[in-house]
Amino acid sequence: MTTTVELASLTIEKGLTLDRPTISIADPTVVFSDLLFNADLARGRCPPLVQAVFYGDADEVRGLVYMNEDVNSTDMERRTPIHAAAFRGEAEIVDFLAQSGARVNTKDSRWLTPLHRAVASKSLSTVKMLLKHSADVNARDKNWQTPLHVAAANNAIEIADTLMMHLSTVNVTDRAGRTSLHHAAFNGHVNMVKLLASKGGTINAQDKKERRPLHYASYMGHVDVVKALLENDADIGCRDRTHFTPIHAASASGQVSVVRVLLDFGAKTMTRSPMSNKKQSADVVNANGNTPIHIACLNGNDLVLRELIQHGADINVLNHKGQSPLHLAAVSPHGGTCLEILLSEGADVNIRCKEGCMPLHMIALQGRYTRAESLIEHSASVDCADKNGNTPLHLAAQNGHQELLVTLLMHGANPTRRGIHGMLPLHLAALSGYTMCCKKLLEAAECDINALDDNHRTCVHCAACSGNVDCLDLLIRSGADFSLADKDGRTPLHYASGNANHQCTLSLVAMKANVNGLDTRDCSPLHYAAAADMEADCVEHLLHNNANPRLRDVNGYNTLHYAAANGHSLAAEKLQAVAASDLLNTGGSAPLTTPLHLAAYNGHVDVLHVLMRSIVNLDIQDANGRTALDLAAFKGHLDCVEALVMQGATILVNDSVSKRTPLHAAAYNGHAECLRILLENADQEGAVDCLDNQSRTPLMVAVSNGHTDATLLLLQHGASLSARDIHHRTALHRGAANGHEECVDALLQSQANTSCADIKGRTPLHMAAACGHVGILGALLQAGCTNHLDGNGYTPIHWACYNGHENCVELLLEQDPKMFFKGNSFTPLHCAVLNDNESCAELLIESLGDEIVNIQDRKGRTPLHASALNDQVECLQLMMKHGGQPNIADQLGKTCLMVAAESGSAGTIELFCSPSDQIDGPTELIVSSACADLNACDSRKNSGLHLACLQKHEGCALMILEKLEESTIINLANDDGLTPLHIAASNGLVSVVQELISKGASLLALDNKGYTPALSCAPTDKIADCLAIILAHMLPFSPASTATNSRIALAMSGELGRLRNASLEFTDGNRSRGESNADTSDSETY
Repeated sequence: MTTTVELASLTIEKGLTLDRPTISIADPTVVFSDLLFNADLARGRCPPLVQAVFYGDADEVRGLVYMNEDVNSTDMERRTPIHAAAFRGEAEIVDFLAQSGARVNTKDSRWLTPLHRAVASKSLSTVKMLLKHSADVNARDKNWQTPLHVAAANNAIEIADTLMMHLSTVNVTDRAGRTSLHHAAFNGHVNMVKLLASKGGTINAQDKKERRPLHYASYMGHVDVVKALLENDADIGCRDRTHFTPIHAASASGQVSVVRVLLDFGAKTMTRSPMSNKKQSADVVNANGNTPIHIACLNGNDLVLRELIQHGADINVLNHKGQSPLHLAAVSPHGGTCLEILLSEGADVNIRCKEGCMPLHMIALQGRYTRAESLIEHSASVDCADKNGNTPLHLAAQNGHQELLVTLLMHGANPTRRGIHGMLPLHLAALSGYTMCCKKLLEAAECDINALDDNHRTCVHCAACSGNVDCLDLLIRSGADFSLADKDGRTPLHYASGNANHQCTLSLVAMKANVNGLDTRDCSPLHYAAAADMEADCVEHLLHNNANPRLRDVNGYNTLHYAAANGHSLAAEKLQAVAASDLLNTGGSAPLTTPLHLAAYNGHVDVLHVLMRSIVNLDIQDANGRTALDLAAFKGHLDCVEALVMQGATILVNDSVSKRTPLHAAAYNGHAECLRILLENADQEGAVDCLDNQSRTPLMVAVSNGHTDATLLLLQHGASLSARDIHHRTALHRGAANGHEECVDALLQSQANTSCADIKGRTPLHMAAACGHVGILGALLQAGCTNHLDGNGYTPIHWACYNGHENCVELLLEQDPKMFFKGNSFTPLHCAVLNDNESCAELLIESLGDEIVNIQDRKGRTPLHASALNDQVECLQLMMKHGGQPNIADQLGKTCLMVAAESGSAGTIELFCSPSDQIDGPTELIVSSACADLNACDSRKNSGLHLACLQKHEGCALMILEKLEESTIINLANDDGLTPLHIAASNGLVSVVQELISKGASLLALDNKGYTPALSCAPTDKIADCLAIILAHMLPFSPASTATNSRIALAMSGELGRLRNASLEFTDGNRSRGESNADTSDSETY
């Protein structure tokens, strides 16, 4: 019900911030605050050895050590006495402790070593003493910082020089990717920077944000460091990950001296080498298109701005969002001075960004009216509109900037200009509840108080929505009509009620607003109040002023439905008190979904309690036959389920869709506690095994969805393990198929029958194997499942191989290798290669030997036939490697090559017909083309070439022809007398016909009907005979060269016409020639 107004949002780039690297050890008084020797409390808590170290009393330290004081004892931060000595710079004590067994490379809780401590304290003698005792100069703390990082951060030059003598490189990086040079540059230690540079430090080293030492020095304003880095060839134009250059960094933090140095250095570089890539321009852009002048204005750095302008920076340059520096200065909290500078330099005040905003829009968002006056004085347009149509006046009104609004009106801003959604500034001010802004706008003479926006809403609608009653009263006193309805038929009272704005509701009702007015959805203000008013103040007031609670919306829902759906128990109570019987009546046009259903479904138990006081029958069913208890159980609302059951709701009520009960509903989503309440209160015997229309029990439903807690609860209440659905599947079948191991374990522990078969003879073992759930498969095998054959004779290993579940195949072979040979003669290897499950096939061969690759099923088909059928070339190569015989024929006399030709398996044909040097693949898998017999024929004398032509596999036929060296098969006729040329011609295989003829195929060969290949091209016998007659009279045939049974010979003798006439009484002669060809393909699929 709330009205929203979308205004253009301005996203501006925040000022550059560089994370300060962790570069220094904490102050000694903080680090060792619990060890300070001048505090009595500290004395009591510190070991005597540490106290002696802090006193610097070497003799006492020796005495304590000689008294067996532990030199490696640690405090709560895991600091040892040698840490304290290094921190205090006591070189003599460090030497003694090290000689007494103290570990010089021990780390405290921050991974700091004594060497880190000594470097931080700048104690050169202690550092040298630690190095003498083999302290690790490459030791890292938790930030991966080495002692050299600490020295660089603390400007310990002599110590750094000493450390570098023991280092192979000075460019070691910390966790953030920063080198010692980064730390020195950040802290402004110019001498340290020069030292590191002279020792091989990488001047242009990048951290993980791609920032270089020059970035950090520029940001912190260390001019001497910047100069030193530039003198050592630092890249002045370097960019970080967001394309910030050093001048961007300096501009962000207001380091005008650094900006000047960078610009001057860039100018000198350009003078020396105009083509140099190290130039520094004042207009260089970052990833967002912002130049340094943008960054300076955004951060309010006016001195930097002046410097950039002096160096020729473009003051009207635009970033990627189309914003000029003036846009950013206008919106910046500190950009006032920058704005004045830009205006004095002639910046364009009416430039638009991509959102259509001018600088005056930016000011209107923030309400800085003095800046607005400056812009207006420089000819800024006061009525310019952004892409949403909003002027600065709209934005000022929406954001409640009264002074700016007055300023804009004084300078001629138009209060009647339409903005977003056709709203006036008055609409936006009212929508945001700014009374004084509304008052100032109303004082503008031309402002229409009853103006409508695009949705026909007035300013009163907006004020009612905002909840500001003072604003609402002001508008009505000023003559606004509060009875107008918008496009949705809603009056201001609808909006006040829908937003639970009690005071606005009171005011509108007092002014005699229509409390029973209906919108286009037939909803009254009371409907919306019931949906939104948690405290029920609006509901109560509307009821007291004759609002009708019995009114129904277009869907038939009354006010009580709305209160129940939103969980407003107080509203429901007040509504029931007025008209309980009418509101709860389900007769007539009332929807079958009652308030009770809505409250239960949404889990509003307080509303349920209110409703149940007036409802006798708690088993009312909705349009799908579901009761409130069913819906509450399905959603898992425990309180609602308990309340309904305690009030006597019937548990075993079937819905009208799937005949499920509340028990099924709770089990479906695994709501175990709801199930427990339902089971404990079910009066009917055997309720735990109630059935839906698929004969599924709650246990089956719970197991299907993997709800272990619900499964265990149902088993505890005696749920039947042997119950079967209409497919004869048990709960164990479902757990095995869906892979819910915990549920299956629970069923097995309850002695579920593992050998029960469904209507197709499949056991849970088959389901687990087929679906690849190896854990469940193992559990079922361990439980002793003995029924291994399904209704088609397939074993679990058949199914595992068919679906490619290698782990399951391996487990089944380990358990019972002989299972391979059981059941259907179409073996697991056939199944594996049929679906290109090469890994399973290889596992079977490795486990059972090479002899299985030539095993035949009851139709004589080998696994090679199965591979050829689906063109599984890799599997075929595998079996050939293990002794597969490609010329074994099945019961129809077909070899695997013939099966491939018939099924169009081009890859298989290519494997057999291509020279071995053209076959892609490992050498050991290459199959010699000589091993496949291209001349072999099936029981109907069809060769592979015949079969390829019969099925119109032109590519396969061409590959066979290319390989054929002898011409015998080319003119071979099958049982129908058809040669390959007959078949190719009749099927329109142009390329094959051409190739056959080139290889010597007979053009005069006759089939059993006397047709030549040419006549075979005719689609019907009649057309073929017509063609024969024409050819007989057109071509000079010699009787000696024409067979007597040829159709052309008959045509020449005149017999063909008499034979055709004699046959008319039996057939019309138009039968397709294709129909006369015997179907030589094996129609049965695998």
